[in-house]
This record gives sequence, C-alpha cells and structure tokens, in this order.
Amino acid sequence: MQRTWLKNYPQQSGTSIDLNRYHSLPDLLEQTTERYSDNTAYINHTKSLSFNEISALSENFASFLQQKINIKKGDRVALMCPNTLPFVISMWGIIRCGAVQVSVNPMYSPYELKHQLTDAEVNTVIVFAPVSATLAEVIEQTKVSNVVLIEPLDLIKDNVINSDVDARLGNVHLFKDAITKHDGINLEPPKLNQQDIAFLQYTGGTTGLSKGAILTHGNLIANILQFESYANYLIVKGEETVITAIPMYHIFALSVNTLAYFSFGAKNILITDPRNMSAFVETWKNSPATVFTGVNTLFNGLLHTPGFSEIDFSNLRLSVGGGAPVHDAVSLKWKETTGHRIKEGYGLSETSPIVSLNLESGDNYISGIGLPIPETDVSLRNDQGLEVPQGESGELCVKGPQVMQGYWKNSEATKNAMTDDGYFKTGDIAEVDQSGYFHIVDRKKDMILVSGFNVFPNEIEAVVAEIPGVLESACIGIDDTKSGEVPALFVVKSDSSLTQEQIIEFCQKRLTAYKLPKRITFLEQLPKSSVGKLLRRKLRDKN
Repeated sequence: MQRTWLKNYPQQSGTSIDLNRYHSLPDLLEQTTERYSDNTAYINHTKSLSFNEISALSENFASFLQQKINIKKGDRVALMCPNTLPFVISMWGIIRCGAVQVSVNPMYSPYELKHQLTDAEVNTVIVFAPVSATLAEVIEQTKVSNVVLIEPLDLIKDNVINSDVDARLGNVHLFKDAITKHDGINLEPPKLNQQDIAFLQYTGGTTGLSKGAILTHGNLIANILQFESYANYLIVKGEETVITAIPMYHIFALSVNTLAYFSFGAKNILITDPRNMSAFVETWKNSPATVFTGVNTLFNGLLHTPGFSEIDFSNLRLSVGGGAPVHDAVSLKWKETTGHRIKEGYGLSETSPIVSLNLESGDNYISGIGLPIPETDVSLRNDQGLEVPQGESGELCVKGPQVMQGYWKNSEATKNAMTDDGYFKTGDIAEVDQSGYFHIVDRKKDMILVSGFNVFPNEIEAVVAEIPGVLESACIGIDDTKSGEVPALFVVKSDSSLTQEQIIEFCQKRLTAYKLPKRITFLEQLPKSSVGKLLRRKLRDKN
C-alpha cells in the first residue's frame, strides 16, 4: 500500500525523522538533562525531582546494579512497581548499566509472575513492597537471586520503616540504600547502540502464555521521534505538564509519558493509584495539565467523578486515548467538559507502541485510529497474505523502525507474527477510507480488551482446565459499560456438584483481577466444527 495518507497529514506535521539524533536511550537522557537541567521532571505526591536529580539518582542506582550485584549488559532485570518516583529511577538505572528491563504488572498473580520471570531468565527483581508476597510465593521456583525492595514512601519521606515486606524474601537490598550509598562515579557505562535490547514487554499469546516482545533502544527512540514529528505543533518543549495515570509498566505510558514527554522536557505528574478518583481529581485541580493520556474507561471514570468538571482546563492542549477503542460518546462528553476531543491512537507492545494517531478535531474530525505516523508502512492483507483492494477490510500489518525484533526465545511465534516481506501482523482487522484514515472493524483473534489490557481466552481456559470437575471450557469477551469488555466463561462439567463460586475461587489464585470471568454459564456441550474446532462465534450468539 502506498502512503496515500501523507497528503492528509496536518499541515504542520512532519513526514520523516532523524534516527541518528540519539544513538541510545542513555544518550537521550544525557542530552535531555543538559537541555532542561534544573527544571522539574517528575512529581509524585509532595515530592518533585529535577532532570539533574533524575540523572544523578539513576546513575547511583546503575552503579549499585553493576558494582554491588554484578548486573552486566544484556541481563534481564524485572521491575514490578506502580507509578512512583522509584520506578523512574530504577528504569533509567537498568538502562544505564546496559541491562534489559522486564516490565511486570504489580497486580499479577504468582502463577503469571512465575512464567514471566522464568521465561525472561530474570535473576534480579525490583519490587514494590506491598506486592512482595506475590514474589515470595514463587521466588524459590525461579532463578531470582537478587531482590531490591521499593518502599511506598521512598523518595517522598525519609526514615520510613515499611511493615509490608514479606518475611519469606529474607535478606533484600533496599532501594533507598542503593541510591544513597552508591556513587554514580563508579559506574562503568557499557557501550550501547540502537541495536541493543532495552525492554522485554510481555503481551498475551494465543497459547495462553505471554510472550516477551523484544524492543531495542532504536525501537523506542524511533517511536519517540515519530510521535514528536507528527504531533510537533501540539508539543511545546520545556513547558508541558503531563499527568500519568495509566501504569508505566504498560507500553503506552512507558513510551509516550515516561520516555517521549521526558525528552520534551515535560513536568510529569505521577498518579500511583488512579482508582482513587477523588484524590486524582484533586491532584489535577492543583496541577493544571497540558497533556493527558488514558484509556476509555479512565476518561469515562473521570467524567463521572464529582469535581472533575470544575477543573480549569484552559491549559489542556492534548488528550490522547489508546490501549482500547475510545467510544465516541465518551470523546464527545470529554470535549463538552474540557474543550477538546480525545485524540485516538492505535498501537501494540510489538510496535513500541504507536502505529497511528488521529489528530483531527473540529469540522475536520474523522472517527477512527487516524493516520500512520512518519516512516510507518501499513498494509491490509487477506488470509493468503495478499494486499486487499481499496475499500475492503484486511488484517492490519505494520512495517517501520518501531516494530519489535521478535519474541524472546520464541522463533516460531516470531515467524508466525511476520509476513514474508517483513510486516508485523497485528491480528486486527481494519479498513481504510478515501482520506487514508484507518478504522478497526474487528479482531482476527479472540482477544478480550479489559480497560485497555489484553486478555486471551486460551489463558483463562488453561487455568480452568485444571479445576477438578471441569470437562472443558471456552471463554469469550462480552460488552461491559465499565471496562469495555469482560471475560465470560462457558463450562461443561464432569462433576455435577461443581459451582460457579468454586471456579472463581480457583481462578483468583491464578489470574489477576481483570482476567477473572465475570459471567459463568454451564452448558451440556460446547459448539464445535466437524473437525472439533471450538466455534466461539456461536457462543457469542448466546449473549
């Protein structure tokens, strides 16, 4: 497909990028720190850190990782922490000593955590103290030998003793000691370039096991520059205030908020617990934002929180929605309240993440996921891998400098995810209109989107299959006004005494909350094809 969309770019948008601006992420950090030095970079609760302080503290932490626990270039280090200042320091410390960050959802169950730590061959985990019990549950079944503990008030209050640490972890390193008792001058910076791996971002898989998308320094740098080029007229460097409520372990916030807006010299306000909407609204009232990123459910939740409409939105220039489709009704209500529509984007962990962005507004607004960002090629393919004619729908396939290098230790999955001519197959079905605007019309796979998080039916089915009394099961997504979609489970019993409550209780031990089935239906049999293939579409017809 030719880049027909370029002619419809906003007049001020760039169409290309200079990939040579930064040779690595530490180079980006160094240039950004030099440019914005004493400006405020991050705020969490009552504590703020400047760009200089971020650089100095992360250098100390990198020195600790390298000199104290012998982390070498290429080693995988897991970071299991919500949006806090220590997350930022840890991330840059991992990057600066040449290690690979494995981003972990702090709400994972022990079952999910064990798979990720084992698959990534992690031997060092940086963990938020309130979720240390999850790590303690599985640590003996992994190769983890080093634990660094982040306490909730680290970098906010001094000399606070935390009582939430799980005693089974034994002797751990304290994050606050790592940044105060180690001097960054001892760091021996490794030689890094754009080909080196920076992150393993784990994403769901149709086998039920998550896969680690390999993202290099170059992948992330490219996506930062692509976003900057395309949205340049909406970015005022050194003057932005961005509120980060979506978790930084998620690729959306990691790339856009934590890295891109950092490089733009923005002041970044971290929301550790976005579920506390009242406190969230108070924070926004006291810190007028110019940029806000979120998922549909977060926008909708704020709109229904008392006091939100009373915020002064005169500084707000850009609201970006991703992770899941933004509902038109929510976007329109957002515009009524804030004066701006939500700019919908599209991306995946495998694309670092941005593929396309819809920046139009006012009379020029066209719904959908917008136009591919600079240096990105998009092709719509049929099941035979051939490009579909204009106007027809096909699987959205992507090629560009932001596309991952493959899946960690999974050459088969990597091969299956790529076309013969080097495009990544997203699994989403899309169509393009005459203006070059793309629209997602369906999902090729049976993935369920719960508040922007991918939930794969096979993962749930694999857990349910272990329950005594279950003959077989099938999971689909059903509409939900709060989360967009939720999992619904259909079960054929081999033990007539099995109850819904027993199934939920078992699943709670294996699955994080958003993956839990919200509806369970018992059936005599599941619909299948003549060759025994499960027909999920017929289950959807039952709803």
